[in-house]
Amino acid sequence: MRARDIMTSPVITVTPAVPLKGAAALMVSHGFTALPVVDDDKRLVGIVTEADLVRGRYLEETGTVVADVMTAPAVAMDAAAPAEMLARVMIDDRRRCVPIVDGSTVIGVVTRRDLVRVLARADTTVTAEVQRVLDVYGGGRKWTVSVHEGEAVIDAETTDEDTERVLLALADAVPGVLRARVLTGGQR
Repeated sequence: MRARDIMTSPVITVTPAVPLKGAAALMVSHGFTALPVVDDDKRLVGIVTEADLVRGRYLEETGTVVADVMTAPAVAMDAAAPAEMLARVMIDDRRRCVPIVDGSTVIGVVTRRDLVRVLARADTTVTAEVQRVLDVYGGGRKWTVSVHEGEAVIDAETTDEDTERVLLALADAVPGVLRARVLTGGQR
């Protein structure tokens, strides 16, 4: 599973010139804990978090804006980043949100909540979705799938390497699939 499969998009961003109160209102109204900060060309320049806003709110200065409190540069990843890598960065670096970029343009965000939502999906729901995707690809029921604790096992009587790669990629793209493998001719 990749960032593109679980990211929230389109993403709500702020510019460095936004007053803290405006950024706080956006976070509260959408239930966010962080917002990517972009320049006028929509390029990522930083991130502003709840902690940044709280810290900035109690500065003695009036007129404090996002640029005064944001974290820059922001840690970002591209849409092909594996979910495992996102989780590792969030845990190791204590980040709640990772912007997803195409070059330097923000195209989405992945939060801890997005990762938890994937973990919470029932295996039966994930099985049905993977089966539907494989049926569409194969033009009917050519393969069967079962999912247990996030592992998708695709049963195929015979298959070539190219088809196996496609089946694995299709299954891996379904939110809730943590790993996938193809079982051919009863062999694991």
